[in-house]
Amino acid sequence: MTNLYLDIPTFDAFEKVLDGGVYHALPDDWWVGTSDVIGSTKAVEAGRYKDVNMVGASVICAVSNALGHSDYPFLFGGDGASFACPPDKIDAVRDAMAATATWAVETLDLELRVGLVRISDIRAANRDVRVARYAVSNPVSYAMFAGRGMQWAEDQMKQGNNLIPPAPPGSRPDLTGLSCRWSPIRAEGSDVILSIIVAPRDDRAQFDETVGNLFAILDDSPRKSSPIPASGPDVAFPPPGLHLEAEATKHKEGGYVKAWLKALYIALIAAILMKTGWKLGAFDPRRYRDYTGYNTDFRKFGDGLWMTVMCSAARAEEVEAHLHAAELSGAVHFGTHRQRSAIMTCIVPSITNDAHFHFLDGGEGGYTAAATAFKAKVKRDRNAALTPANA
Repeated sequence: MTNLYLDIPTFDAFEKVLDGGVYHALPDDWWVGTSDVIGSTKAVEAGRYKDVNMVGASVICAVSNALGHSDYPFLFGGDGASFACPPDKIDAVRDAMAATATWAVETLDLELRVGLVRISDIRAANRDVRVARYAVSNPVSYAMFAGRGMQWAEDQMKQGNNLIPPAPPGSRPDLTGLSCRWSPIRAEGSDVILSIIVAPRDDRAQFDETVGNLFAILDDSPRKSSPIPASGPDVAFPPPGLHLEAEATKHKEGGYVKAWLKALYIALIAAILMKTGWKLGAFDPRRYRDYTGYNTDFRKFGDGLWMTVMCSAARAEEVEAHLHAAELSGAVHFGTHRQRSAIMTCIVPSITNDAHFHFLDGGEGGYTAAATAFKAKVKRDRNAALTPANA
């Protein structure tokens, strides 16, 4: 069976996410999946950034394994994920999502809400789901979404519609490939890691102009403000997410201790190879580190702009002043959050293949904190619009 998603041409200039011509409508019989961690703001405030990110990425991994491949459109959002998929394996996808919800609450005490809705139902609500493919490297492209359909699907899920109930207790998804072995990426000196969310209001042309100017500000920095060092991220031993990796695989490895020891052994070998540059069979640590940098999703578009960038404090001030002025003019809503580190959660189907995926988020609040600020502004303006002028 052909993969309609792979038939969409790719582009490699990120600013083209603002070009409606790169987006292609998905068929009516496709489905949109959404997920989010309930109470993620409190979990993040308690310092559980890594746990929240792991659960957010787990849905992408579980669906990838249910489909038998990673060639489907998805978007990582920090405390959740959204995706679209064809109908041929929708029962397996639904089961994977339900099992992931059960795994999240039983192993990490995080309640994961999951939902599925047909694209035909999204279009009946006067929204659309259109997808583009932004190529970050030769083997990896990330989906960009337009049409406001993904946001509608997420909003519906949060209102209690189209929900998938968790699977029975003890159910577990296939999370093979889910890992988080890289060290946190630290900002040095006065630099900051800036999480940015920007969404259009009524005038799309104003939004495009605002975001185009934002790109100009951020692209005028080394590596277009990517937090990933030119030499690639550093590897930590033992990795900070070792216990999470063990929790994801313990049902397949015969218990937590066995899973933890296996993950520790793999991490040790990886750390030695990364530090020495030695090759092992078909695994080239230098090439793997390079492609980790290429394949990191530090900027993306899903009915709005999402970015995790590194910049000077002065550049962060410039970004926020620019977005604030655009917000006052009615062009956008935005949320930002500054922190000193960024963290990665990864899906690695094979260490000898360049098609591995790396999801970046701020290490002390990230997208969850930026979204909190963003939603507060949307709510403020919505309430103001409902309040009589002479009230």
